[in-house]
Amino acid sequence: MSGRGVFISFEGIDGAGKSTHIAALARVFAEAGRDVVQTREPGGTPLAEQLRALLLGQEMGPLTEALLMFAARRDHLDALIVPALKAGRVVLCDRFADATFAYQGSARGFDWERLELLERLVQGGAGPAGPTAGDALLQPDLTLWFDLPPAQAAQRLQGSRLPDKFERQPAAFFEAVRAGYARRAREHPQRFVRIDATGTVAQVWQAVQASVRARGWP
Repeated sequence: MSGRGVFISFEGIDGAGKSTHIAALARVFAEAGRDVVQTREPGGTPLAEQLRALLLGQEMGPLTEALLMFAARRDHLDALIVPALKAGRVVLCDRFADATFAYQGSARGFDWERLELLERLVQGGAGPAGPTAGDALLQPDLTLWFDLPPAQAAQRLQGSRLPDKFERQPAAFFEAVRAGYARRAREHPQRFVRIDATGTVAQVWQAVQASVRARGWP
């Protein structure tokens, strides 16, 4: 990773423990002297945060939802992620493109191949190398998938906050989300690591640290 930053995404359904471990990993990198950016999707920039409010609060069709997700992602890449990677910073992102495939693709039933087309349009040529990157997709260097049964996630979230439109979906929806993440993990085994999120915080943190250290970081 010499000459550029590190891009790690955290994936999984709400309640899987992503936020806790993003914060912990940010501290580890910071203590090692790295400049860290913590961000999220949808969101991360003023425009993308406005789109997030629409996406989480307004009912809309699967195509509209997918287009807004990718529109927010492009702004996120242009305004935050790519400049940070060019500057050699560590970017820790709570969800990225894999979430769109899991939620809008697998759970909403939107065509997987059309999502791949949008992914190529939005993330192609967006890498830290700039225009010379050609059609190469900007993807995380490492994706940590916090895999947790939806029933257990629901127990963890019970009464913690007012649920958004996704969190109000039935258990079958989240089983489909989980299946979508599993499919993406099979399709991108070089960057995906499945984290068993059923364990204690300490056990999950140990798995996260092992996955990051296996890549030679921080």
